[in-house]
Amino acid sequence: MRARRSLAESRRDERTLVNKVRFMLQRKTKRLVAHVLLALCLSAGLNIQQGLAFAQASVVTSGNGRATQPVRSGPATLADLRNRIEEIVRQPALAPGFFAVKIVSLDTGQTIFEQDANKFVRPASNMKLYTVATAYDRLTPDFHFITSVYANEKPDDGKVKGDLFVYGRGDPSIAARFNNGDYFKGINDLADRIVAAGVKRIKGDLVGDESYFNGAPLGSGWEWEDLTWSYGAQISALSINDNAIDLNVKPGDKIGGPVVFTTGPPSASFMTIINRATTSTRGAKSDLRIYRGLGANTLELSGSLPIGGAGFIGGVAIPDPALAFVSMLREALTKRGVKIEGRVRTVNARSGSSVMPRTAPGFGSGSMAQFPVEIASLQSPPFSVIATQTLKPSQNQYTELILRTLGRNPQVLDSTGESRPLSGDRRGARDDEDAGLESVRNFLRQAGIGDNDVALNDGSGLSRNDLISANTTVQLLTFMSKHKYFAQFRDALPIAGVDGTLRTRMRGTPAEGNLRAKTGSLSSVASLSGYVTTAAGEHLVFSMMLNNYPDAAAVRRDSIDAIAVLLASFAGKTQ
Repeated sequence: MRARRSLAESRRDERTLVNKVRFMLQRKTKRLVAHVLLALCLSAGLNIQQGLAFAQASVVTSGNGRATQPVRSGPATLADLRNRIEEIVRQPALAPGFFAVKIVSLDTGQTIFEQDANKFVRPASNMKLYTVATAYDRLTPDFHFITSVYANEKPDDGKVKGDLFVYGRGDPSIAARFNNGDYFKGINDLADRIVAAGVKRIKGDLVGDESYFNGAPLGSGWEWEDLTWSYGAQISALSINDNAIDLNVKPGDKIGGPVVFTTGPPSASFMTIINRATTSTRGAKSDLRIYRGLGANTLELSGSLPIGGAGFIGGVAIPDPALAFVSMLREALTKRGVKIEGRVRTVNARSGSSVMPRTAPGFGSGSMAQFPVEIASLQSPPFSVIATQTLKPSQNQYTELILRTLGRNPQVLDSTGESRPLSGDRRGARDDEDAGLESVRNFLRQAGIGDNDVALNDGSGLSRNDLISANTTVQLLTFMSKHKYFAQFRDALPIAGVDGTLRTRMRGTPAEGNLRAKTGSLSSVASLSGYVTTAAGEHLVFSMMLNNYPDAAAVRRDSIDAIAVLLASFAGKTQ
């Protein structure tokens, strides 16, 4: 039995740790120093609380709060690497949670470390890896979303005699994110095309047709409190600006006076904001409350913000994306001199009044005579660009649009192993979300992942009912590493310390600019899965998913990052 360490030995080790903390990499904030040193702290016999305290108290910083000295080298042997990972995953601070880990060498196939790798866990946004990987395979990087403008007949002397329909097919790129922050560029481009087609007057209505997707406008298993915010925005075939408005709320300049708010896009006619929030005294607690009832287009601000406070910046979901789309399009057309005599309205798959038959040409019954005249169209960037804007910022709505697009473009494998479209009769009238999930399952079978190995509920991971494992995730990532579109898939992932959801993590470490991985976060979930190259040049694949641990505790992310940095700094070889 190991003898208890003396007080003198403990203090000597603590002093040694303090000295090592002083040798940190440049450009490292105190918080990031803490999680990089987590493995070092544990190997010195300290618990995480002690380690974080020493890191914050002892690092030598410049005037701007950044560290100025280098950290020690990483593990030199496989045994040392395994020991240090084990110390992290089995620390007492993580005992209340459930930590599934698997790390494998892509070069040798050797498993470096695994713990509970076959157990089901909630993936959070690691679920996006499954959806986007399937889309790369089924849709290809060059796939484009098309938004069409239809009329029942060609314009006559500039006049559209009936209604003008804008028919969406799930394009997420008509958004500020794709247009350098410009909320109107996508809409303006479409308006320019309509005008270029000779349209000067619309005798009927301007109709937003979102019937391309059937089923519910929300992901299965989403929780009601998510639906107010942009990350729980509705899924519509006719989407605009992520189906959300950007809301910026600041305190006023007078105590008791109203707070000041702005929206993006400004003056959003499709959303009413009632401001009951007031400005409180400097130093008071921020108590701003934001409420939008389910399906309501009224947003209520109440509570208070203190003078001099930071205020609130965030995204709020809009209740009717197709209506927002055609409302903005009407304004754009009016500015270009187009007269619209009717009103703006929307139709969906449930209404049965779409301009387009549900069955596409070549799929089952229907003749071309049933189809209207296309007046104009707008094409998205290639899927590879959309995938990057999906994975790097972890965009839920884009992933759900991709999933439903998979459902509308189903593929099966023929006897030669090549993919081909599923026939119209076999596709039937399935919910597009269900059809998309079946497409993902079909792809996973190619990767050797069986139907019983995963429980898929949505495409983005916002559902708390998704269940996968670290093992299946590593299996998927390994399969993708040999895929013909691997380079595009890898490049769409966030890069540690550089961009996306990993922009501020692992800076100044061997993982910066090296590790590419998908993050995941829910109230009780933290995950990270992807690829990293060791200091010796070996390529690794990993999946780490911590469940049943509250998000208020920094230890869950710090522990994951500490393991990731160990992998990047590993100077040995697996064989």
